[in-house]
Amino acid sequence: MLIQLAAAPVFLGLFYIYVRDKYEKEPWRMLFLGLLYGIYTTAVIYAVGLGLEKIFPHVESPIYTSFISSAGVEEVTKYIFLVLLIWKNGNFNEPLDGIVYGVFVSLGFAWIENIIYVTHPIMGGYSTAFSRAFLSVPGHGLFGVQMGYYLGLAKFFRGKKHLLLAFFVPYLVHALYNYFLLEKFSFFWIPFWILEVWLWWSALRHIKELVRISPFRE
Repeated sequence: MLIQLAAAPVFLGLFYIYVRDKYEKEPWRMLFLGLLYGIYTTAVIYAVGLGLEKIFPHVESPIYTSFISSAGVEEVTKYIFLVLLIWKNGNFNEPLDGIVYGVFVSLGFAWIENIIYVTHPIMGGYSTAFSRAFLSVPGHGLFGVQMGYYLGLAKFFRGKKHLLLAFFVPYLVHALYNYFLLEKFSFFWIPFWILEVWLWWSALRHIKELVRISPFRE
């Protein structure tokens, strides 16, 4: 049952973004590859994490965890895999595709990460599954929207700055997201919920914008 609970929010997110791509659906093979690439990132992120633990064995501060070992490693890896998957692929033929594939890669990673957390003998369980279903998994999907949005702008509007934003925006919001959750002071719940609302508002606005300017819209 825990495995199903770990998968449920992932596939809800994938279904939602698939439905929103209403003018020119992506091939199933490419969507599967996007999900698979996200799963592959898990192994790379785990390996890099082990390396960082050997280099910095006693560093466990919220700032280090949030900005380096978590958001830093994860967003760099997802960015590289996403670019390798779609940048020169002919199926990347409208800006919205950046968001579609960004979400598939991000949720592929989130799927495996979620299984690891909810089945953990100490940290896992139903409470972990439910809390992650409402926070962590959607969070990864929202970071993927930010990455894909700017990557789409970079591809079709020749904006070099957008290539940088495609990494730095999801990295920064992911790092702050984790930092506000890891800090033990109740005060940090205020900026956390502000950030949470902004992430949803921004993601829905980005999706709506790129759907509206789709070249396949009749």
